[in-house]
Amino acid sequence: MKKIASFVFLIALFSSCVKIKNETQVSFYGTLEKQGITTYQYGTHTIVNGNTTYALKSETINLDNYAGRNVTITGSKIKGYPIDGGPDYIDVTSVR
Repeated sequence: MKKIASFVFLIALFSSCVKIKNETQVSFYGTLEKQGITTYQYGTHTIVNGNTTYALKSETINLDNYAGRNVTITGSKIKGYPIDGGPDYIDVTSVR
């Protein structure tokens, strides 16, 4: 019985890890800007693509290096956002 319970637990754990990694990859072109004070209060930078603004963050790239420049960002939508009427929140993994 313990073996079955352990097996079920491992399957559930693996499934939850897969779901966490199953993020939506996105790419946008626009002008990357340092974010100021906002009503939604998340993200460090923004990019505007057409008429849509996206809040950005990155743990691996210094987005300040690209502020004011037209770039293409690639990243993943962060689950649980938007909140407070804010934009989608993107974890940036590359900037070109």
